[in-house]
Amino acid sequence: MSKHVVIIGGGFAGINLAKKLCKSSAFEITLVDKNNYNFFPPLLYQVSTGFLDPSSITFPFRNLFRDQKNFRFRMGTFLEVNTQAKTITLDNGELTYDYLVLATGTQTNFFGLDQIEKHAIPMKTLEDALHMRNLLLQRLEEATRIDDKSQRLPYLNMVIAGGGPTGVEISGVFAELRNNTIRKEFPELVGSGSRIYLINGGGELLSPMSEKSQKYTLKELEGMGVEVLLNTRVVDFDGEKVMMKDGSHIYSKNLIWATGVTAYRFNGLPDEIYQRGNRIQVNGINQVHGFETIYALGDSSISTSDPNFPTGHPQLAQVAMQQGRALAKNLKALEAGKQIKTFKYTDKGSMAIIGSSKAVADLPKPNLHFNGFIAWFIWLFVHLFALIDYRNRVRTFYNWSTEYLSKNQDLRLIIRPNRK
Repeated sequence: MSKHVVIIGGGFAGINLAKKLCKSSAFEITLVDKNNYNFFPPLLYQVSTGFLDPSSITFPFRNLFRDQKNFRFRMGTFLEVNTQAKTITLDNGELTYDYLVLATGTQTNFFGLDQIEKHAIPMKTLEDALHMRNLLLQRLEEATRIDDKSQRLPYLNMVIAGGGPTGVEISGVFAELRNNTIRKEFPELVGSGSRIYLINGGGELLSPMSEKSQKYTLKELEGMGVEVLLNTRVVDFDGEKVMMKDGSHIYSKNLIWATGVTAYRFNGLPDEIYQRGNRIQVNGINQVHGFETIYALGDSSISTSDPNFPTGHPQLAQVAMQQGRALAKNLKALEAGKQIKTFKYTDKGSMAIIGSSKAVADLPKPNLHFNGFIAWFIWLFVHLFALIDYRNRVRTFYNWSTEYLSKNQDLRLIIRPNRK
């Protein structure tokens, strides 16, 4: 009889695992996700700033697996696992499993700062991106109705907390919007003196990348008018004023929280399996310690068995994708009585886009660094082909081409859901 594999989470890891297992009649697969679609997190910031439509980075699970006879999708939220009975409880029912795979990714970490959690704008889900787009566009419209420039500034000033790829990329987009689009579309705001702040607790931007990438990124952002504050930590935000640890402050209604993530905890699993950032301790085949039939993948997991990454793999899309494919091979091997293989991550490099024709890319083999137009082209190519379906690629390529050639995009729409 075929084994029932329940996958919790339809991100990079879950999708790659499901795709590979669907090719084997030895398995029945049920994918569980609270959304009915897969989305591409690296491009969320482009949705939030009106450069891409949501359909460019999303694709329905049922459409993706429509031709797979051994696949089922269940839309629901995972609540609890009973490891003895091999059952999981969702918010809308229960499922039994032979193998359970936890691939739920991460959520925004506000580090216990309640005021920031209440008032800041996170950048983790598609809902976050659409909320941010609506909110920032509404604040621009509000600013046009304020005659006093000093009263107008808090609506226009942008503060981004976090100097990783998301923080860098969204700062660059804001700078280009301010320097080009907003000047043309909001003539009432010309000369308002709006400012963009990128705040990072460390002493450099893009800390995992090379020093060349860090220096180039800092230079280019500052040249675009972004004020970069290093060794500075945001500690409070009341919706009107951003407070720093050193006592300084910035008057702004717009704090984009792009710093820190934490994994999820699951009822039914012991506390001792969780490591830093709530990541689940797994062995070399991503098996949860103490549980033969439960696995964890991607950002949800941490393994110290890879000699090249003794403190755990980075929380990157490539890690999740490779782990998903590797686990599929191992589950097939287990069912066939063949030897399994320990997972080893192949580092394919890191990259970040700064603006039009500006990006950085570090490729570990053969230890190459690129910046400027070449890195920008590499970034476009890699992200375009990492999208899950050819229709996403066509839509995204069209939008990017339109923006690059015309310097004009028409996706800045305020669309409010009906709250009746």
